[in-house]
Amino acid sequence: MTERTGLDDLLTFEEEPPPRTGQERGGRGRAVLRALAVAAAITVVVLAVLRAVGLQVSIWIVVAGVLAVLAVRRVTAALAPPPPPRAGGRAPAGEEPGSWNWGARDALRTAINGWERPLDWSSGNQKRFTERILPRLGELADERLRQRHGLTRESDPARARTLLGEPLWTFLNTPSRRPPSPRDLAAIVAELEKI
Repeated sequence: MTERTGLDDLLTFEEEPPPRTGQERGGRGRAVLRALAVAAAITVVVLAVLRAVGLQVSIWIVVAGVLAVLAVRRVTAALAPPPPPRAGGRAPAGEEPGSWNWGARDALRTAINGWERPLDWSSGNQKRFTERILPRLGELADERLRQRHGLTRESDPARARTLLGEPLWTFLNTPSRRPPSPRDLAAIVAELEKI
């Protein structure tokens, strides 16, 4: 027998319980014993180093100092902010109501910057334009040809030339003496979009 699910059941949201940590499985007793064992080991090492140097310090002072350092370490670890997300990680989907996270990494902004910086950098330099931008435009043209028509400029040059059109074919295969103006570049992009 199948259970029927209503629309309200699909649209309700219940928070999942947080994952259990190792301390909850083993209990508090195990965590305390582990902390005491670590404190004892550190105390023995500190006392051995102090005695090797020739200092006489009460064992209780060393134990108190080690326990204090471990307690401070535990508190600071619990109060530390979460690590920042990785650069290549996915940002959470959606927006928070009423605000926009301007600092979030946006795929569109990344793509725009991937073109904006090299275009700006090579705006007055033909050599930079030929080395950096022209190959990218050629890759875009080849990718569009591959996706839409199953060919590239290299695999079927004659058909690619007719699909691209003479102005775009000439632009991609024979670099000009100067970088194109923004208007010319817009026309080239428009031709690429028509493929």
